[in-house]
Amino acid sequence: MNENHVGKVTEVVGTSATSIEDAIETALERTSNSVRNLQWFHVTELRGALNSEGKVDRYQVVMRVGFGLEDD
Repeated sequence: MNENHVGKVTEVVGTSATSIEDAIETALERTSNSVRNLQWFHVTELRGALNSEGKVDRYQVVMRVGFGLEDD
């Protein structure tokens, strides 16, 4: 096993009508469908949108997701 670990970071955006937590979990689930070896995430932005009545319509998170690179 290589002791000099190398990883990569990508940015993803998750959206949910339910909650911030749901936006995070949905984004991580979708990311894991195309990226292997996810290891961590860091939420860098929280946003939301309001409907015409001033109520929360959706939550949005921007996050960095880190994953380990596989050895050849």
